[in-house]
Amino acid sequence: MRANAAQKEATDIEKKGRKASKETRRLQLIEATIDSLAKRGYAETTLADVADGAGLSRGIVNFHFESKEKLLVATLQAMADEYANHWYTALEKAGPRPADQLWALVAADFDRRICTKRKLAAWCAFWGEAKSRPTYQALCGARDVKYQEMVITLCAALKAEGGYDYTAETMALSLSSMLEGLWLRLMMGDGLTREKAHEAAIEAIVAMFPKHIARNGPK
Repeated sequence: MRANAAQKEATDIEKKGRKASKETRRLQLIEATIDSLAKRGYAETTLADVADGAGLSRGIVNFHFESKEKLLVATLQAMADEYANHWYTALEKAGPRPADQLWALVAADFDRRICTKRKLAAWCAFWGEAKSRPTYQALCGARDVKYQEMVITLCAALKAEGGYDYTAETMALSLSSMLEGLWLRLMMGDGLTREKAHEAAIEAIVAMFPKHIARNGPK
């Protein structure tokens, strides 16, 4: 019985190793796809480029994703998941106060783990294709709605607390558009840095919510 138990344990460990290896390979390929999108753009990215970038064979790419389109969908899914998890986590850590949550939400957009040149360039590549590819719109659509709903909720809470004269939905749209605009400027690579973009976003929310937020943080 001990021999059988040992054999089972060894088999389980082997299976876990294979699963980890598969997940590692997928992650390597997704990261290499982000690199290729940033370097070459959407149209010029090929499976061969991704394989070379990951240091893997073309056969490995085909085994995991079968086609360029499936690889790109998986990459967009991974990026969307990472972004959503990032701002969810930021809100949870901020605590219950709306001003603290808004401050954290804005800071999350310019965190060095999310706001990098390669990831911004990859997002830009996907956004350029989204209009003609419903799959891309569907992948990000639900998350965009949840994000916007959260921004509206925070704007409504701050309005209730501070007696601001605005409509929560309109203010939320203004805030989201401002953040998206700063990302677009960063994507253009015109000299704007991540730190300066964050400073600009802070100036905006200080002006929007003066009773709650100062340049050095929530009041």
